[in-house]
Amino acid sequence: MLKKLMITTALTGAMLGAAAAQSNMDTPAGSAPRANAPIAHSGDAKFINAQSGDQWLSSNFIGVDVIGADNEKIGDVSDILFDKNGNVAAYVVGVGGFLGIGAKNVALAPTSFQVMPAYADRGTTGSASSTAPEDVKLKLNMTKDQLKQAAAFESKRDQDARARAAAQPAPGTGTNRPATR
Repeated sequence: MLKKLMITTALTGAMLGAAAAQSNMDTPAGSAPRANAPIAHSGDAKFINAQSGDQWLSSNFIGVDVIGADNEKIGDVSDILFDKNGNVAAYVVGVGGFLGIGAKNVALAPTSFQVMPAYADRGTTGSASSTAPEDVKLKLNMTKDQLKQAAAFESKRDQDARARAAAQPAPGTGTNRPATR
């Protein structure tokens, strides 16, 4: 068993060394990488050195206004849902409520939205694709009432809390089993 472990370790080390050597040979001598180009290091890690003009940070994107077809605010982005591969699966939009209290969260795929300059209704021009997140709005071809009627988004944490609450013993019984006579 120890012999197999040693052989496996040696082979893995040799394969990683070969992969690292190949990634270093991909860049011609004397050429510098671009500022926002990913830099490959050993393994699969790729570092991004700078944010480009067409990229947004999620921390700045949360709170962006969502407007309806009539250009009236119908909610705002309260969270962003990612899949296990890091792709954006949905924008969670808070609709209704006052100052976040009583708001209902609804999750919609990013393709449901159109990115608009925040001041498009004021006659300014420009492309939203190169604008900072605080200078954009997301336009949705729905009304506030339609969003309010949509199924509420329930996070995994909310689902787990609901399941724990359902499994708790009923008050005063000390057990979660039905009482027997």
